[in-house]
Amino acid sequence: MKTIIQSLVISFVIHLIYIVGTVGVGYIKTRNYKPDIDNKWDNIETLQNEVSFGMVGSPLFFLFTFIGVALICAIIIISYRMFIG
Repeated sequence: MKTIIQSLVISFVIHLIYIVGTVGVGYIKTRNYKPDIDNKWDNIETLQNEVSFGMVGSPLFFLFTFIGVALICAIIIISYRMFIG
């Protein structure tokens, strides 16, 4: 039972780091964006009216990756205990 809980916690932490990292990189890119108005002045294009942050994905995808990473972590923990401990 301890191995299952450890693997779920590690999987949660990995997914949390991934999501926070993705949002952080998007935030940094948005804060540091400098539009090149001088060169774009002559080239007229239709501008987009909406802006979205993040990514669109199925919640089932995150569930499957969460379970998959937890299984990989459990295998690593069990093999570590067999060979080292």
